[in-house]
Amino acid sequence: MISAPTKSTSPSPTFRGPLDRFFEITARGTTWGTEVRGGVLTFVTMAYIVILNPLILGGTKDVVGNSLQVSQVAAVTALSAGFMTVLFGLVARLPFAFAAGLGINSFLAVSVVKVLTWPEAMGLVVINGLIIVLLAATGLRRLIFNAVPAQLKTAITVGIGLFIAFIGFVDSGFVRTTNQASPPVQLGDAGSIATVPTLIFLLALVIMGVLMARKVKGALLIGIVAATIVAIIAEAFLHLGPSLGKNPAGWNLTVPGLPTSLVELPDLSLVGQFDLVGSFGRIGALAAVMLIFTLVFTNFFDAMGSMTGLSRSAGLSKEDGTFPRLQSALIVEGVGAVVGGGTSASSNTVFVESASGIGEGAKTGFASVITGVLFLLAMFFTPLTRVVPLEVAAAALVVVGALMVSQIRYIDFDDFSSTLPVFLTIIVMPLTYSIANGIGVGFISWVLIRSLSGKAREISPLLWIVAAGFLVYFARGPIEAILPH
Repeated sequence: MISAPTKSTSPSPTFRGPLDRFFEITARGTTWGTEVRGGVLTFVTMAYIVILNPLILGGTKDVVGNSLQVSQVAAVTALSAGFMTVLFGLVARLPFAFAAGLGINSFLAVSVVKVLTWPEAMGLVVINGLIIVLLAATGLRRLIFNAVPAQLKTAITVGIGLFIAFIGFVDSGFVRTTNQASPPVQLGDAGSIATVPTLIFLLALVIMGVLMARKVKGALLIGIVAATIVAIIAEAFLHLGPSLGKNPAGWNLTVPGLPTSLVELPDLSLVGQFDLVGSFGRIGALAAVMLIFTLVFTNFFDAMGSMTGLSRSAGLSKEDGTFPRLQSALIVEGVGAVVGGGTSASSNTVFVESASGIGEGAKTGFASVITGVLFLLAMFFTPLTRVVPLEVAAAALVVVGALMVSQIRYIDFDDFSSTLPVFLTIIVMPLTYSIANGIGVGFISWVLIRSLSGKAREISPLLWIVAAGFLVYFARGPIEAILPH
């Protein structure tokens, strides 16, 4: 339920201005300062996308041998994230930030451009976004949202919490892959946590944990700033460099240090470089439709899961899992895919890292406006986005993950016909590194187990349809293999 503002945090109605009423600052029991801190923290936690997205998309050759320039991808990544986050903050007025989704950008780079050109691939992303906007505008997307049982919605929140905590552990080097069948992962390097970046991650985690336990305002932001200063000093003396180079004990992605320059003019040449119809001629209509189907399912349910978890984490969701301006939020999220494809940044969607700002106390769209403006500035100040190492930002993700997992107390585990689907929803997300996979397995298992347990009448017909759609989604590999090329 939406919490009522307390007397201690609510100024007299006489002094509430139009901006306060528009963003519902007082009504949601927050303050301008809290929203600013939350917006800044969300940006700091998400800023890595300006570096990571170009590494995923940039330099990857498409079917005809062309590739996107890293500097251009960085510019449009910041542009699309900034535009969409500000738009969402003004329209939906919720503290959710947008950026290029990691699942879809990897899918494009690894699979799609093996058979399509980059403009054709981005054209499919635009079509995917238009379909999602249509589903949201007609109310069908909301109907599907409402058809999801409350137990599964809470499980999605908990699963996302585990997922983003696992992202934090992996990004920090605290958990590493072994490249073996068993065990597939291990603690640190050969079971030992001896690298400086991972130790700084632990330092940041302790600082944030202690400050959160003491209910210090700005706990996560203070922890990030303090640990970043330590990281800059450590790098200045030890010269570790990136782990992608010759030093496996180096920094993951971002090497902390004072930037040599502050301003870089963005190259926005990729804006508008998409082809809506070329893919149908190159690979055929059926194959193109199958790719669009995959994009829509990933986009649709990743966003739905993220919004469900974030709204509950912010204390804005009702008992049925809905939240304020749900319809507007769903429409704008679809626009994010259109904008992302239109700028060649890949589909923009709600980022679960928004939970870091929510953990700081953000409850309104003003926090999103702050985050979005910082992303727009990042187009010109990309050196500053490389100051905070990923290991430090990862600590914030672990803390926020712990906050989201605490929602598990609202799940009733007495009925095993719901316990198993809930458990599968929660556990599949981190284990497969995908929100959509967790939702899909949860939906399918809910329909099968509940119906075979004599509770078929309690299941919404829409949930049956969506579960069937997920069966097709999970079987898309064999289906694509038999389609004519």
